[in-house]
Order: sequence, then C-alpha cells, then structure tokens
Amino acid sequence: MGNKTIALIPARSGSKRVKNKNINKLKEHPLIAYTIQSASNSNIFDEIIVSTDSEDIKEIAEYYGANVPFMRPKEYAEDTSPDIEWVKHSLDYLKDNGSDYKIFSILRPTSPFRKPETILRAFDLFNSVKCDSLRAVEKCLQHPCKMWKIEDDYMVPFVNLEEKGPLGQPLHSSQYPSLPEVYVQNASLEIAYTETVNKYNNISGDTVIPFITMNDEGFDLNIEEDWELANILISNGTATLPVINKRPY
Repeated sequence: MGNKTIALIPARSGSKRVKNKNINKLKEHPLIAYTIQSASNSNIFDEIIVSTDSEDIKEIAEYYGANVPFMRPKEYAEDTSPDIEWVKHSLDYLKDNGSDYKIFSILRPTSPFRKPETILRAFDLFNSVKCDSLRAVEKCLQHPCKMWKIEDDYMVPFVNLEEKGPLGQPLHSSQYPSLPEVYVQNASLEIAYTETVNKYNNISGDTVIPFITMNDEGFDLNIEEDWELANILISNGTATLPVINKRPY
C-alpha cells in the first residue's frame, strides 16, 4: 500500500445559510474550483475525490479535474450528518474498488484561500510528529471564557475555569490579553491516517496536532456576508485565490 494519500473534498447540496454555497461563484469560478486547484497544485495527492450527493456539483468538480467515482448516500448528506459517515463511506468504497489509502486529507470548499503551499506546510508538520491526526486552527477572537449559557433565567459561564484573572477577577470579567490562549478549528484542512478512522471511528483519534493557519489561509465562507468580505479582501490584496488557468465553468 505504501503511503498513498488522498484528498477528500466534501460538497453536499442543500446548504441553508447560502444556497448552493459549494458551487456559488467567487470571482470567476465556483467556490469548489479553488480547493480542487490547490489540491492539484500541491502534488501531494495520488487522487482528489469529491464526495457529493449532487449531480450538478459532480459535473462541476469533474470539469475542474477532481474525480467523483460515487455519489454520497442521502443519509450521509443531512445538516446533522457527522464527518465520520461520509469519510468512512468514501474510504470503504475506494478500498472495495481496489484503491487503499494510508493517509487522507479533508479539504473543505468553504476555505478557498488555502494555497498549495498551505497543504505542503501541513503535510511537512504531519509527517514530522507522531500523531493520529492534524487539524487547522487559528487564534480564538471570541474567547470561550466570555461566553454564557442561560439556565432557569440566569447566566452561567460556558467555561467555568477555577483560575482567575488579574486581581482575582473572574475570567469573564478580565481583559482578552490576560485570558488563556485558545485556538478554534477552521475549515482549511485536516489530515489523518485511515487507520485512525478504523481504530477510533472518528476522524481525529486521541493525539491531534495543531496546524496554525496564517493570514487568509483559514478564512471560511459560510454566510452571505463572508462572500462580501472575501471580495473586499481580494480587491485590496489582503487575500489571494489560487490561480485557475481554465475557462470558468
């Protein structure tokens, strides 16, 4: 089997916040095209697969060079479907059809500013540290220590840490720089061993290493306002898209 590596790009239909978000246009091309292009240009992957339940997405993905050898079952394409379902379905289908992969990377279409260099940097890190998986993260700006639950009409801290801030103040009443450094996952990428899925029945396993994204790499498009901001960032040069030398679909 060797170290065969596959890119898995999830692109189900039925997005509620932005209709058809995975194939919604960003500049000249459908959103998913930029992820396919980055995966291809990284030269990391033996195969680039799109998992979708949509014939339209399949056609667009294949136009930009990805493979769609199967359709995702509808029960794995619901709003609440966990990643493990479609990942396991993809890997099992490929194995049953003679393609056995040791390593997979999930590259979500909603992260179009992820570069080939981002993928290469992540794989260099993944291959240098013993782990079950790697996950892209960025520094958390909305700190969980300042988040609350409402229980019986009263506010309860979402994170109830025993440690205190300056002058013994509760963390929710402390300034951001004095709070514990916290990272939040983003949609840029995940890398894991196929064995992790088989052993733990999830995509992370027990030992997860952080891949800290920089600048625009972790920017995620999920709501209409994200598209507006993405276009502004592209226009002022703050964010750059992978170059696609192909006529727009």
